[in-house]
Amino acid sequence: MPLPAESHDAIIAATRHWLTEAVIGLNLCPFAKAVHVKGQIRYAVSDATDMEAVLANLEAELQTLIAADPNAVDTTLLIVPNALGDFLDYNDCLFFAERMIKQLRLEGVIQIASFHPFYQFEGSEPDEIENYTNRAPYPIFHLLREDSIERAVQAFPDAEAIYERNQETLRRIGLAGWNALLKR
Repeated sequence: MPLPAESHDAIIAATRHWLTEAVIGLNLCPFAKAVHVKGQIRYAVSDATDMEAVLANLEAELQTLIAADPNAVDTTLLIVPNALGDFLDYNDCLFFAERMIKQLRLEGVIQIASFHPFYQFEGSEPDEIENYTNRAPYPIFHLLREDSIERAVQAFPDAEAIYERNQETLRRIGLAGWNALLKR
């Protein structure tokens, strides 16, 4: 089910707001602030309306990221506002995206982190607050350079604890706190 059509500028603005208020503001990803402050995040909006076109856009963005100087573009957020509105469809696409990484011989080079408005961890109920650690205003494929992840993890002494800390943070603020945060 497609999401409402919006301008690319509005889509990027909503994504940046989520990134600064939730991801960076709540410190859900302690590595995000540095690339944000340095302007090393590429925001790419896909006009795709079906999975095949999303995967074509994803392949193009993977190639763009690989070709880019990491000091200029360290990571890419491929935002998909008009397709994959259903989380199960998004998960199906993520499966093919991971296969694409292997086919392009980018395994160990690029990693995909997944975000979706209806993100749901396996074994959780849809309304559990912990799911919000991966909820975003649109379906997003976050393309990360493995080298950058390794450097960030080395600089962050307790990287394994991030997941648990994020869930605790969201339990503490609750759904009302999350909604208030994104309305700012």
